Amino acid sequence: RYKNAAGEHIPGVSTIIGQLAKPQLILWANRLGLQGIDSTKFRDEKAEIGSLAHTMILSDLKGEKLDTSAYSQQQIDQAENCFLSYLEWHSKHTLETQLVEQPLVSEAYQYGGTPDWYGILDGIPTLVDYKTGGIWKEAQIQVAAYESLLALREVGCPQRIIILGIPREPTETFREVTLTDWKAPWEAFKALRQLYDCLKGIKE
Repeated sequence: RYKNAAGEHIPGVSTIIGQLAKPQLILWANRLGLQGIDSTKFRDEKAEIGSLAHTMILSDLKGEKLDTSAYSQQQIDQAENCFLSYLEWHSKHTLETQLVEQPLVSEAYQYGGTPDWYGILDGIPTLVDYKTGGIWKEAQIQVAAYESLLALREVGCPQRIIILGIPREPTETFREVTLTDWKAPWEAFKALRQLYDCLKGIKE
């Protein structure tokens, strides 16, 4: 949880963006249901694999050893497939790390967030966000909020943002989305931040 300079709890980026409706998830769950698959169990299993793969990537960037004892061998195997896709991408680029998974807080907009990676990628100041599975519109809003945290805290000033969609299974494809203009996603985030306070003031 994030706190401002006054020691008060403030919302995180994911909480703020979580207000958005996700109609694509309803369609996805319906398709699974028609196949006789419990969408909740399926989602939770994929989330565990995605979380482990994400942690593997960030641990590699930090140069840390990861303890995987809490996961099943099947989860580890699938997460390692993601990790290998990331390593293949990494091998084609030069990365100079300046920040990995560092919590930041905006006093100006009263929110917190933890960007995945910021540094010099192939000679260009770049913010990179690692996603396992699909890349949805919300991802652009998320990274725009992270970019603002970096700029406001004078941690860095990205010239571009890259969102990597790393597959968890053979049916998914590796995607790389590059943003050089994130004005619209940032405006969307500010509107969601304001909405968060408005909704908080409405009693059930």
